[in-house]
Amino acid sequence: MAVVTMKQLLEAGVHFGHQTRRWDPRMRRFIHGERSGIYIIDLQQTLEGIESSYTFVRDLVADGGRVLFVGTKRQAQDAIRSYAEKCGMPYVNQRWLGGMLTNFQTISKRVSKMQEYQRMRDSGEFEAMPKKEALLLNRELVKLERNLGGIQNMERLPDAIFVLDTVKEHIAVTEANKLGIPIIAVVDTDCNPDVIQYLIPGNDDAIRSGRLLCRVVADAIEEGRFIVNSRDGGDDGPSLDAEDHAAEQAQARTEAAEEATERDARVAATVEAAPVEDAAAAPVEDAAAAPVEEAAVVEADAAASDGEQS
Repeated sequence: MAVVTMKQLLEAGVHFGHQTRRWDPRMRRFIHGERSGIYIIDLQQTLEGIESSYTFVRDLVADGGRVLFVGTKRQAQDAIRSYAEKCGMPYVNQRWLGGMLTNFQTISKRVSKMQEYQRMRDSGEFEAMPKKEALLLNRELVKLERNLGGIQNMERLPDAIFVLDTVKEHIAVTEANKLGIPIIAVVDTDCNPDVIQYLIPGNDDAIRSGRLLCRVVADAIEEGRFIVNSRDGGDDGPSLDAEDHAAEQAQARTEAAEEATERDARVAATVEAAPVEDAAAAPVEDAAAAPVEEAAVVEADAAASDGEQS
């Protein structure tokens, strides 16, 4: 079964390139033609690129590899973050800091500093500080979380990176090539395809196109994890759908337990209130019975007097 279909690519606008005056001649072999001043990308080659990239990512994750998602342009930020978080991979969607790969040791220290600030904030240490000092530390923490929040769990260099728009992310591409890290990238008609190991010719500007291609990489990661769990002897490897279903079941169990606790509390309150009502009703019954008992005593005394007179 194909990873994606030609219809899905057409609906997402993956075939639209840049204007004919904005192009890289090295992309000539991936261009199908031109229409209204816009280059049209050959989707047949796009499908081939998707298949090869999918296979590479799946096998990489099956062997324990990690993929870094990179896309800092406004159209790609949400797709990069959502799909990277869903498949549990690191990502950069705000700003690529120079040396994030080539100077990873220094970046790791900044990540540790961010985690320390987060611990201080959660423990309430910021509130005990002078207001000015706490404000400065909080501002620095916000900045660190914006730039490094997506890689705070990345303890080592990634085994591959997935890039949307290699022109904007040229620093990331250069660093990855310098370190020999394979690159999976969506290359538009204005990109250089010679620096990419696993390229997917396609539109890197449209939101729908970016989301579709991010989903392809996320699905490959999911299948790779399925293979890992199958090797470990599990009947079913954990998938994204399975994880979501398990989370829903856990939430349902929690809600059911809370409802049961509330119901028990209501029953206990009703049982405690019942004796109070009986006690309140008792004096009324006694008051009603008192005249009857008093009349009986009077009748008994009268009968005794009559007996004595006779």
